[in-house]
Amino acid sequence: MEKLNRHTFYSFISAGDRVVEFSAQWCFDCKRLRLSLPELENRYASAFRFGELDVDEAREIAESLGVKGVPTFIVFRDGREWGRLPAKDARKEKNLTPFFDRMSYKSPA
Repeated sequence: MEKLNRHTFYSFISAGDRVVEFSAQWCFDCKRLRLSLPELENRYASAFRFGELDVDEAREIAESLGVKGVPTFIVFRDGREWGRLPAKDARKEKNLTPFFDRMSYKSPA
């Protein structure tokens, strides 16, 4: 997972399908999910590039996007938010695969 910061975030999400995990060093659920994320990242590698943004290091970005808790996953398509798995749902590992399945579906243009 690519580590993002306030300088790299917008260029990362600007083109293509991206998943950003909004997390924090102190977040127990974020640490627990890190064990599952490499497997999910491999599974969805053809659909997304994955990045992680620490909300304490980029508070202004998290606030501007309305991130209220961590971990939160936001899917971006060409710079626009496509979907969100908020902290209350993202804390449950069983919710990640259905969310990524739904988000990886590309409807016809």
